[in-house]
Amino acid sequence: MPPERLLLLIEDDDAFARTLGRSLERRGYRVLHATRLEEVVSVLASHHPGHAVVDLKLNGEASGLACVQHLHRHDPDMLIVVLTGFASIATAVEAVKLGACQYLAKPSNTDDIEAAFAQVAGNPAVELSRRTTSIKTLEWERIHQTLVETGFNISETARRLGMHRRTLARKLEKQPIK
Repeated sequence: MPPERLLLLIEDDDAFARTLGRSLERRGYRVLHATRLEEVVSVLASHHPGHAVVDLKLNGEASGLACVQHLHRHDPDMLIVVLTGFASIATAVEAVKLGACQYLAKPSNTDDIEAAFAQVAGNPAVELSRRTTSIKTLEWERIHQTLVETGFNISETARRLGMHRRTLARKLEKQPIK
């Protein structure tokens, strides 16, 4: 199979990985699956995928961002799409800086992923929002950024943000991370 149709799916939710993998296989991809960075290293030792779909939040020590960085170092031409249930501007910027070509928020389907692979060049004609960012949105993005930095440790995140742990827990209950 040509490398451009070989895809590495990095996802720790087995049910979601099976569903997405089958959908991608129906579209002609040969899908390899990994759940953490160590498995990615092992897969890349014997395969050369041209595409990757990376979940941002992985169980274990390394986040999806570390996987993106490793994939990009392995092959700078690989098309990498980050797929996440808790999108934020901070993680989107980091993902692109580390080598991702696109960043998609869940729920996204196979059509969205294929469209992301097809649209790797920037679009200067994209419509700019006329709405300014609200304080709540800025706060939520800062919370997400700090959660990522602390490995999703609630107590440490609250300490770094200068708020009580219960206050942060209440905010997260109102808008849970998926």
